[in-house]
Amino acid sequence: MGETRTAAGVLVTEDREAVRILRLNRPEKLNALDTALTQALQDALQAADADEAVRAIVLTGAGRAFCAGADITEFADLTPSHQDAVLRRAELTSRTQMLLQQLTKPIVSVVHGAALGGGAGLAIGCDMMVAAGDLRFGYPELRHSIVPAIVMTGLQRQLPRKVAFELISTGRLLSAAELHELGVANRAVEPEDALDAGLEIATAWAAASPVALAATKGLFYRVADLGFDEAMRAGRDVNALMRGFAR
Repeated sequence: MGETRTAAGVLVTEDREAVRILRLNRPEKLNALDTALTQALQDALQAADADEAVRAIVLTGAGRAFCAGADITEFADLTPSHQDAVLRRAELTSRTQMLLQQLTKPIVSVVHGAALGGGAGLAIGCDMMVAAGDLRFGYPELRHSIVPAIVMTGLQRQLPRKVAFELISTGRLLSAAELHELGVANRAVEPEDALDAGLEIATAWAAASPVALAATKGLFYRVADLGFDEAMRAGRDVNALMRGFAR
C-alpha cells in the first residue's frame, strides 16, 4: 500500500492489495483535463494494465469533483493556426477515452460532484460506475460553443438515444439516482460511501481468474459491435480457448 504521484502531481496512484486506485489530482480546477493530466491518466492506465500485481482498477477524483471536463484555458492555443497541436490534443483525448474499454483489466469509476463533458465520458466509459449522491452529470459543451465530439460515441452507447440528445443539446444535468434508474450507474450511494463501494466491486474482480476475466471483458465489448452470427462464433472460439486457462 502507498501513494505515488506523477512528476507534476496531477495524478495519484494507490495500491490496495491487487486493486489500483487512480485519482485525478487537480482539485483546485475540479480535476479539469488539461494536456498534462490527460497524458498522466493515459500513462497510468497503461501502466496498471501491464502490472501483473494489479487485477482491477478504480478511477476517481480528488476534492469536490470527479472531473469537470476539458480545461478550456488551454483552448486559446488550440486554433486553426496551430492545427498540429489541435490534432495532437484530439488524438490524446480520444485515445484516453478509448483505453477504458481496451484495457484487459476491469475498471470502475467512483464519481462524485461534477462529472461534465470529458469527465462524464470517463465516468461512463469504465466497465462499472458508482455514483455518489452529490453527482451532477452532463455535457455542457454547447454553452461554450463546443461540440461534445469525442465523448459522443460513448454517450450514445450508454444512454437511451433521446436522453443522450437532450443532455448534449440542452445541457441538462442528471443526478446519481437518475443515472442508476437508467442503468448507467451500477450503484448510487452516499458520498462518504462511494469509494468503499467502488473498492468492493474491484476487490471482487481481483479475486477472479485474471485470464478468464480479461477474456470475459474482451469478448463483452467485441460482441457488442458484431452481428448475431459473428458474435456467436466469437463466443464459441473463446469457449474453446478457455479450456486451456490455468485454474
